[in-house]
Amino acid sequence: MAHPTPLVISNINTALSDANWDALIIVGQTFDSGLPDDLLSEINKLAEVDKRVNKSEVTFVSDLVAQRRVILAPTGPLYRYFDDVRRYFDAAKSAAKSLLAMGSVKPLLVVLGNDDIKYQNATAVSYLGFCQAFWQPLEAREALGDSIEPVSLMGLVGDNIDAAEAAAIASGQYVARDLCGTEPERMAPPRFAEYCSDTFKNSNVNVSIIDNMKTLESEFPLLWSVARASVEVERHQPRVIRLEYIPQGNIEKTLMLVGKGIVYDTGGADLKVGGHMAGMSRDKGGAAAVAGFMKAVSEIAPIGIKVVAEIAAVRNSIGAEAFVADEIITGHSGIRVRIGNTDAEGRLVMADLLSKLREEALDEVNPTLFTVATLTGHAARAVGPYTALVENGAAKVASVGASMVEQGDLIADPCEVSLSRREDYDFVAPRSKADDLLSSNNGASAVTARGHQFPLAFLAIVSGLDKHDIDSDTPLPYVHVDIAGSGIDGGDWQHGKPSAAPVSTLIKTFIG
Repeated sequence: MAHPTPLVISNINTALSDANWDALIIVGQTFDSGLPDDLLSEINKLAEVDKRVNKSEVTFVSDLVAQRRVILAPTGPLYRYFDDVRRYFDAAKSAAKSLLAMGSVKPLLVVLGNDDIKYQNATAVSYLGFCQAFWQPLEAREALGDSIEPVSLMGLVGDNIDAAEAAAIASGQYVARDLCGTEPERMAPPRFAEYCSDTFKNSNVNVSIIDNMKTLESEFPLLWSVARASVEVERHQPRVIRLEYIPQGNIEKTLMLVGKGIVYDTGGADLKVGGHMAGMSRDKGGAAAVAGFMKAVSEIAPIGIKVVAEIAAVRNSIGAEAFVADEIITGHSGIRVRIGNTDAEGRLVMADLLSKLREEALDEVNPTLFTVATLTGHAARAVGPYTALVENGAAKVASVGASMVEQGDLIADPCEVSLSRREDYDFVAPRSKADDLLSSNNGASAVTARGHQFPLAFLAIVSGLDKHDIDSDTPLPYVHVDIAGSGIDGGDWQHGKPSAAPVSTLIKTFIG
């Protein structure tokens, strides 16, 4: 199945008199305006006997609306400087869970807007909150049937809503949640590639998959080092997946993304211990988000924008063939990398792909490059539940990160920019002439100073992008996107629902 299709209804009275919808959900800061007078009067009378009205979610039955079952879902305060549109997302998500519990299969969502510009996308955000609540894991759907996602169509009343764009974002988020939230055997690298092929079959996105082990070993040596211990198990063998959207007509800009798809991260020879391996099937969240973004791009079919995405789908296994710290491996760019810690594998699997895209970017129109990854515990420690953006100089000059922060705040997918500094480059500098670059230190990123910033320096050098910064004749803007803190709702990496960050931010910033 898929996300619920939104049917936008412009006239609220028409919507409320339509008995085809079986439950009414009203999301707003308060419920004293924006509704028909008789319904407002009924809510006011309810508030006299139920102090929860306007403060917490309330369910009641009304004969004034054709749906009869009504859920009032208050957002909470919207007037403080630190309030943002996520209050609409959260209120709608909570209400969606309630209506599923009551047995609704065809809800009507009414969003009472706010004149503040930061709530301009309140209706779309509320719809996306609904969709997040409705999604069920792929394994659950396969085991129990599509009926566990009973809502396929929903009515939507609200301001400033582009239903096609909202549905495209929801489609992308659905794909991202499927790919991120699925267990390591069901979404092992070959099956990750298969899911992508099926998703984009007969679409405007071309899919190509590298599955030849000799090709992967020769062309992606850093990726291969991580994959070595998995190769002897055929169902765990690595894949490189390319997704490409080429618009009709002239190309005005190009987006090039690399996604980290570690389908399971044991930590490798630097084994995760103390229970920290649980949830590491979600270490493919960056690749999942990249595929989800491409799904949304496919449905929107933007004019003038070319999008290329490459995914490294790899299992970081343990065994006799496992790579170890102190190895020196020459990457695609010719840079000799000394391995500091095999649990810092995500940057390695992305490095060769980024290097190849860097070469391609020199022949593209106005390219911007990204790596998207659940990369470091430090990002979650430093910025909490937000996506961390680290820019190179060219991206900073072009305000790429600032634009993502602005748009992310408006679509309930917030980001924070972290500066790249000289200490980050010093951190990965070689300690001898035997190598050119250090992949990481041997400690946990969460307790390493600048633990989510220095990987940008590593990725820039190992890919050759450091030769294409603001001091170059051919500068290439590049942003490293770390979703370790934002990729899973509530931070429960074993059981929580994937958030699909930063799919909506990428769409609103570069496509919408």
